[in-house]
Amino acid sequence: MSSPQITLQTVTGVDVELTVAGPGSRSYAFIVDWHIRLLLALQWLLVGHLVYNGGLQMLSEPRGSYVLWVWLPTLFIYFFYHPVLEIAMRGRTPGKRIAGVRLVTREGDIPGAGALLLRNIFRLLDSLPLCYLVGLATVVFTEHHVRVGDIAAGTLLVMDHDSSPTTFASTTATKSGLSPQAADLIQELLDRWPALDESNRATIARTLLARVEPQIPAEELARLGTLDLRSRLIAKLGG
Repeated sequence: MSSPQITLQTVTGVDVELTVAGPGSRSYAFIVDWHIRLLLALQWLLVGHLVYNGGLQMLSEPRGSYVLWVWLPTLFIYFFYHPVLEIAMRGRTPGKRIAGVRLVTREGDIPGAGALLLRNIFRLLDSLPLCYLVGLATVVFTEHHVRVGDIAAGTLLVMDHDSSPTTFASTTATKSGLSPQAADLIQELLDRWPALDESNRATIARTLLARVEPQIPAEELARLGTLDLRSRLIAKLGG
């Protein structure tokens, strides 16, 4: 069965078609990540125990400091592996990279920290009653193969083709710190710049800059003329 396609309209008015990751790709990414986080947690537990206890012998009565420095970091690694790495890696984890998938919003953007945290909070529901049966059922029977956490956070898991970029903008995305989708949007706007009237240029450019540089104050964006906006976009694309 072929993976479904989803078409998203970008701010430049051009549709972008993404391939939704199916249950197989999603499960493969999860299994890889599960093994990685389990090994990392067990490694910390073993090393922490050796350092704290000076050997492999078990403690008869673990003290509070043992729980603080050995068990709490172990539990943190295991339970916060996904949200921390998804935020740090912009919608990816090591398992997702290996499986060739990534998380995006319903608009095709990189999900924000709030959405990624919400998605992982609902992982508790998706894991019920055991072995992620709720999550697996929703992935199989929903149109875009989403679990409950994706529905709550407004995210999609799509195939990630960053490893074989097809445009100049995609090849510069890593260098510039942009997502491939954002880099392609900027490149497309710059290509279409002469054909757009000044008002549309400014509106689309401000929208794009607000997305890729959310720290820019809205008043500063409003003051920028079209030449300044174009220069900022070129600089952003060039890294």
